[in-house]
Amino acid sequence: MTDPEIPVLTIEDLGVLRSASVDETGAVRVQLTPTYSGCPALDAMRDDVVLALTHAGYDDVSVELVLAPAWTTDWMSEAGKAKLRRYGIQAPTGRAAARDAGPVRVQLAVKCPRCDSLNTRELARFGSTSCKALYECRDCLEPFDYFKVL
Repeated sequence: MTDPEIPVLTIEDLGVLRSASVDETGAVRVQLTPTYSGCPALDAMRDDVVLALTHAGYDDVSVELVLAPAWTTDWMSEAGKAKLRRYGIQAPTGRAAARDAGPVRVQLAVKCPRCDSLNTRELARFGSTSCKALYECRDCLEPFDYFKVL
């Protein structure tokens, strides 16, 4: 099942699919953790999961939204990050800061997903969705989304 906002990613690639299980009665329980609590695609994801499992023959399907621990870009698969880059969105680089891990690394440059240049600049902190920032490559002059490290 793909993400409604980034159709090249599955919810598993994105790390939103927390768990899925079938009990002895055939009931399916799925847990999703949104990329952020106000994610506008959350209802669509939940509906898509229910629809797909119902069409697969499961009658008893429930989808639980799990907000803690909060989703982090660390949960994205490497395959998902590669799919993002091929789609023209720079995947997050580095890892999210742990709450008690000490100093936080500062990202100095975001690589252009089209030409791999580091000569880029942020145009807007929030891009097409709140989890992305809008960047511009100063070499190939193309704008691109950057999936922020969260």
